[in-house]
Amino acid sequence: MRILLVEDDPHLGPALQTSLTEAGYAVDLSADGVDAEALGDIEPYDLAVLDLGLPERAGIEVLRNWRQRGNRLPVIILTARSSWEEKVSGFKAGADDYLAKPFQIEELLARINAVLKRAVGLNTGPLQCSGLLLNEDTQRVTLPDQSEEELTATEFKLLRYLMMHPGQIVSKQTLTEHVYEYDADRDSNVIEVYINRLRHKIGATLIQTRRGQGYVLVEDIE
Repeated sequence: MRILLVEDDPHLGPALQTSLTEAGYAVDLSADGVDAEALGDIEPYDLAVLDLGLPERAGIEVLRNWRQRGNRLPVIILTARSSWEEKVSGFKAGADDYLAKPFQIEELLARINAVLKRAVGLNTGPLQCSGLLLNEDTQRVTLPDQSEEELTATEFKLLRYLMMHPGQIVSKQTLTEHVYEYDADRDSNVIEVYINRLRHKIGATLIQTRRGQGYVLVEDIE
């Protein structure tokens, strides 16, 4: 899952980017409202973590502009302002959740996880389908026979994205856009290599290839 992190603090921004990356997200960091608004309209992010106190353009204005243009990108507002009035303003502008500074990274991760799952119509509990149970903290997957497999960072990102969209055909381009950052070397052919590695770990039949279309994680297994 790919996140747009909008934070102008020169210490907090990179620190959050590192923590979110370690948690298995592809993270692009923006430090001003104008740049963030453009990225949110152009790039296929799954969620934005948006600070309100931004240079160039306030975060609340960025959010309002997105919503006015029909941009439904899920947004968690991140701010030092904790009054109830600020929270109400954020929700009225279209925010999906709100987190006041200071906070623990574990709380932000939990809120991101919940918002992402609600956005695609999934329960906010453990991520499971097709007999698989994905532990998003340890980045390990439990198989139908109750054995566990450890996943590499890229394998984890791919499997999580597929499990968030079970039964849907997902193209290699879409997978590439959602597991790599903006400035990463994106080679869609590498996706096939990682998909094959996943098949060796979770079973060859769970991820099916739709020739010319992409991949699908089957929802029902016999």
